[in-house]
Amino acid sequence: MKQKGRPALSPETREKLLSYQESEITEYHIYRKLAEAVDSPENSRILREIAEDELGHYRDWRAYTQEDVEPDQWRIWKFYLISRIFGFTFGIKLMERGEEGAQENYKSVGHEIEEASSIAADENEHEETLIAMLDEELLRYTGSIVLGLNDALVELTGALAGLTLALQDTDLIALTGSITGIAAALSMGASEYLSTRTEKSLKHPVRASVYTGGAYIITVLLLILPYLVLNNYFICLACTLVAALAIIGIFNYYVSVANDEPFKERFLEMAGLSFGVALFSFFIGFVIRSVLGIDA
Repeated sequence: MKQKGRPALSPETREKLLSYQESEITEYHIYRKLAEAVDSPENSRILREIAEDELGHYRDWRAYTQEDVEPDQWRIWKFYLISRIFGFTFGIKLMERGEEGAQENYKSVGHEIEEASSIAADENEHEETLIAMLDEELLRYTGSIVLGLNDALVELTGALAGLTLALQDTDLIALTGSITGIAAALSMGASEYLSTRTEKSLKHPVRASVYTGGAYIITVLLLILPYLVLNNYFICLACTLVAALAIIGIFNYYVSVANDEPFKERFLEMAGLSFGVALFSFFIGFVIRSVLGIDA
């Protein structure tokens, strides 16, 4: 039956509009839950505004279908939990990445609904503007985390590679690596504190030092772990290199999503530095062992 003032929809277009409605109403509930959970009043206000935009888009499509749609409860809780664990900026941008094809999908119904493209354009432009206004502490200190993480990966993978060939004893390697790593973490934290305080940036010096030192120590623990649970030092080194690659991949994926930065370039750069230093240090360990005449 043709609705008054609205064109009759084909079954295919109707199904598409219903799926758009489900997406919009689901995201409305996600943004509302996040708005209630965040501490910052300004962030809460922005999230509520985005939620109202999503509800408005839901109503735009409902005007054509004249049918209500229930939200996807699994998706609501999935992105809510991701946002609570990894930060709301990461969760929101990860969710929006899944909607990148929406513009093309909206165009596919343009032959029946002239307003589809304009609705999509307004939606994307306004939401991107609002999301860019969100201010999350974790992302303000990304540079400090990168400093600690990258330094630990480069220095410790190199140190462990050299120690593996020079010492050839998992307990000694773990002990030496732990002392080296913890001392370096404290040094990095102190350096970041002084650097941030001198620059007079928006970052708090103590928090910046904690993020830097914390990232360093966590990385140290993960890289040394194989030497604490395994006996073969070459297998330990292989596990450490795999762990380093995984840390680089996970962290760079997080940054690429949260900060809208390219993943591949950053990943290859960090991996190249870490593994290059590890290879060189492994060679140094071999040379030192040969020069000193240390037998296996």
